Amino acid sequence: MGKTIAEKILSSKSGQDAKANDIVIADLDFIMGQDGTSPLAIKAFYEMRGLKVFDPLRIAMVIDHSAPSPLEGVSELHRQMREFAQKQGINFYDIGDGVCHQLLPEQGHVVPGDLVIGADSHTCTYGAINVFSTGVGSTDLAAGIISGKLWFKVPETFKFVLNGKLPPGVFSKDLILYLIGDVTADGATYMAAEYTGETIEELSVEARFTISNMAVEMGAKCGLMAADEKAINWVRKHSRRDFEPVKADPDAVYAKVKEYDVSNLEPQVAKPHTVDNVSPIGEVLGIPVQQGVIGTCTNGRLEDLRIAAQILKGRKIHKNCRLIVAPSSRQVMLEAIKEGVLEILVRAGAAVVTPGCGPCVGTHNGVPSDGENVISTANRNFKGRMGNNRAFIYLGSPATVAASMLTGKITDPREFFV
Repeated sequence: MGKTIAEKILSSKSGQDAKANDIVIADLDFIMGQDGTSPLAIKAFYEMRGLKVFDPLRIAMVIDHSAPSPLEGVSELHRQMREFAQKQGINFYDIGDGVCHQLLPEQGHVVPGDLVIGADSHTCTYGAINVFSTGVGSTDLAAGIISGKLWFKVPETFKFVLNGKLPPGVFSKDLILYLIGDVTADGATYMAAEYTGETIEELSVEARFTISNMAVEMGAKCGLMAADEKAINWVRKHSRRDFEPVKADPDAVYAKVKEYDVSNLEPQVAKPHTVDNVSPIGEVLGIPVQQGVIGTCTNGRLEDLRIAAQILKGRKIHKNCRLIVAPSSRQVMLEAIKEGVLEILVRAGAAVVTPGCGPCVGTHNGVPSDGENVISTANRNFKGRMGNNRAFIYLGSPATVAASMLTGKITDPREFFV
């Protein structure tokens, strides 16, 4: 009997013939913590009587959620992280370097076939390049930092077979929102979501990251894709590490399989206050919006900024709107400056903030006021997600956000791709 990608990676890293629902103890290839979770992990590290990390080259801490620090208390947590990183000699990314989920693949830390944990729920992002990556709590992170190992229950796999080419004005964000709306927020709980088919093959690696990033929004443990030539070339451009891609066997056993034809997919919008409250854009057209956000670990990459710039070039955002742009990394920001993309966005009226999580987490950088509607490329729209539980967050693609900023209301971006 064949194995899925998840079963193969966990078998390889545990030295066991692992099948779905087995419990394994596996070797970790990389470990990451961010500023919302690392201080707790550092505390747990010392409570576990940790002295040295298992391998400083395979650990990174990133200050991205509250960067630069908005509060005195947060500054103290950042200090703890900097001191721990310096003492242990681990990889460290400070304010302005970018979002953890952009940095790990961009800086070559993770490659196909790896097993990776991060103290952040969207660690599943790296599944787009064939990495079994998943979020864990701060205590599990501390245990991994000390031992280089962690226990896993091997997940069953939910296979998504995606066929057809996305129409003009429709993007990978629309696709993953549609899938989440279809299977619901708990439709793949503790499963490995495995995305395959000609639709995935057509997408850029940047667009694939968007899909794997939001696997957790359907409850999945990870969001895996096979490493095709496009993905392998992308990884080789960013990493010097050797790697062995992993693909599912033809006779692999799946808990669920769903097939889709995306040829006629429309732009999708997730309405407040849940990510699976998804509608085709036609059902939400005309809803007034006061703020737009383009960025986050879901859609802050260069491709996303280019799409927004394509719509906003030579135009001005609506007088009643404000647009916040948060590039996902320093490298992305520099490339966007070099190409003139940021100039287009700024001339249109956008406010560009420090590369990082920006408004998404709700600690600073664009907290909306009571009753305001926000259209965002982020991955969550829960009550209070952006710092005010009396605001309303709609999720869409960078194209949908850009188009909506021009009119002051939710707008179909396909108007700009005729």
